[in-house]
Amino acid sequence: MTTAQRPVAEGLFTWPPSASEPLRLIGSECTACGLVSFPAASDCVRCASDESRTRLLADSGTLWTYTTQNFRPPSPPYDGPETFEPYSVGYVELPGELLVEARLTEPDPGKLRIGQDMRLTLVPYAVRDDGTEVMTFAFAPVEEFAPDEVSTPVEEFAQADPVEEAS
Repeated sequence: MTTAQRPVAEGLFTWPPSASEPLRLIGSECTACGLVSFPAASDCVRCASDESRTRLLADSGTLWTYTTQNFRPPSPPYDGPETFEPYSVGYVELPGELLVEARLTEPDPGKLRIGQDMRLTLVPYAVRDDGTEVMTFAFAPVEEFAPDEVSTPVEEFAQADPVEEAS
């Protein structure tokens, strides 16, 4: 039996998950000054322009800093499960884009390190009364993925379509 799933919020990440397309966060880029934002913003906080375009962000980055949440946050606004388990939160630097604050899949701070390679993934956030699993994004240490699930920039380049030379 397949459990029904839904995203924690619309417009944060590509949905539904697909084997043919990698999971990506949905951000925006100001067309006036180039500032990249996440979540997507219609107005730029740098130059106040209201001109932006949607931009799919990188699906991997580097752990910039982190902490562990060892106690259940107050409700509201927290609406996660009553049975609380500690989790880690960090800032992941997406190369050439921005820092993203996100939950980390590894709760043990002894297994995390600044500069660690991270990859975007989905994790359950909560299960609703009707059984629907609410999914949110998180970053996982690359070591958690099987070798065939991780591509390097060299592999991505090698798999790219050939570029036609101008005549």
